[in-house]
Amino acid sequence: MEGSSNERLDFGKMGYGCVHYRRRCRIRAPCCNEVFDCRHCHNEAMSLLRNIFDRHELVRHDVKQVICSVCDTEQPVAHVCTNCGVNMGEYFCEVCKFYDDDIDKGQFHCDDCGICRVGGRQNFFHCKKCGSCYSVSLRNNHSCVENSMQHHCPICYEYLFDSLKDTTVMKCGHTMHTECYHEMIKRDKCCCPICSRSIIDMSRVWRRMDEEIEETIMPEDFRDKKVWILCNDCNDTTEVFFHIIGQKCRHCESYNTRMIAAPVLPQ
Repeated sequence: MEGSSNERLDFGKMGYGCVHYRRRCRIRAPCCNEVFDCRHCHNEAMSLLRNIFDRHELVRHDVKQVICSVCDTEQPVAHVCTNCGVNMGEYFCEVCKFYDDDIDKGQFHCDDCGICRVGGRQNFFHCKKCGSCYSVSLRNNHSCVENSMQHHCPICYEYLFDSLKDTTVMKCGHTMHTECYHEMIKRDKCCCPICSRSIIDMSRVWRRMDEEIEETIMPEDFRDKKVWILCNDCNDTTEVFFHIIGQKCRHCESYNTRMIAAPVLPQ
């Protein structure tokens, strides 16, 4: 390759890669010594192995060797190919061993998360208690749940912390994939699958239930029956009159409640 230094660095940009990333190198997986376009390609291939004991995932930080896609030279992890002099990725993170030519994603490395993220550093902050990067719109505006991203999506069960999909933080502080969240709402499931707290404004629904209860007279045998309830929204425990349509929390006026055994008073 002849030409200026910049032309050499940019040669082949956006012309190589896989469905996950545009990049000018492949990685040698240290766990199985095989070559893949990226760790996601590795993980997808390994998840299909017939023997479940052979299935495994690649730890990004363990990658030591890469193969230049332009000249096919295998070499230690570096930004520029030692043989042909091209940038193997316009964005390069030495910590994550991560390459990407598509810098419009706004990649940045978060030292606290320990991985690279997308969306522009200026648009995110790291919440120490939740243990992950969140949109700046959520700064001082979300319920903290310790290590809330260090678990699987409660709908599709994909691990959230390093998922490629967008994530939503619900009112209760728990997290799930945004597409899973919208699919859940579409199916009229309006409570967090983890803690059962209401995740959208239900006040109109509660008012409609008030009206239905007013119009629905209980049989005489049940008219004076009382039950103890636990409110999923405010965690208050109260004794209320039983109704077939629902039991209303006296504290927050939510119908997102469940009946419980009567509390045992201390002797």
